[in-house]
Amino acid sequence: MDGDVSAKGDHDPPVPIFHVVELSQWSFYRALIAEFIATLLFLYVTVLTVIGYKSHVGVACGGLDHLGIAWAFGGMIFILAHCIADISYGHINPAVTFGSLLAGKVSLIRAVMYMMAQCLGAISGAGIVKAFQKDYYERNGGGANMVSHGYSKFAGLGAEIIGTFVLVYTVFSTTDPKRKAKDSNAPVLAPLSIGFAVFMVHLATIPITGTGINPARSFGAAVIYNKAEAWDDHWIFWIGPFIGATIAALYHQFVMSASAAQALGPFKSNPHV
Repeated sequence: MDGDVSAKGDHDPPVPIFHVVELSQWSFYRALIAEFIATLLFLYVTVLTVIGYKSHVGVACGGLDHLGIAWAFGGMIFILAHCIADISYGHINPAVTFGSLLAGKVSLIRAVMYMMAQCLGAISGAGIVKAFQKDYYERNGGGANMVSHGYSKFAGLGAEIIGTFVLVYTVFSTTDPKRKAKDSNAPVLAPLSIGFAVFMVHLATIPITGTGINPARSFGAAVIYNKAEAWDDHWIFWIGPFIGATIAALYHQFVMSASAAQALGPFKSNPHV
């Protein structure tokens, strides 16, 4: 894995921001393909789940509810992150990629290309759903994120910021190299923890925004649905996740990371502090 995993020690060296050597490596392009396919599959399953729920609202024994939607999103992230973690780090989300860029875990080149692959994958996944069942898709909102009636734009933005913070904070904490060095189960527990974070955030914020916390997921659904209501508040589903990811990256780097702990070592040994 280029850049994210240090060969030795318990912390990652920062990746050069312009790591142009990546462009000559097959592993880089394989990672882009992995992010594209994973996001495609993520949107395909989750958009189908959302419109399936909406089609049964008010129907006795309709099956899906908010809990089912949350399980679909969290479960898919667990599955896909586990499948591609050793190929692309399993971001499947521009907010995670952006946070990783700020934390020095990926280069600017990789971050930009990941975000493009994720957005194209999201558009493709939502497009497949619409191609297979257009009437059903259009009638049930296409899985697009919108701020729900009764909630302000500020409430929607706050939900996206905090929800994304929870997700990116979990990503950084569970993939911290110090944790991985101590726990042999980390490769399995990390995607499981990340999936549960997505699950819990969905339980809290589905009633507010339908839960974005992933700009590619929101963008792909909006592009294919392409109705005015899907675009009215769309900025919230980019600005909110990017702010949440920024706060999580800063918190992890300066408070929670192994390198931060090492930097604070003198304070711990000083009896007067």
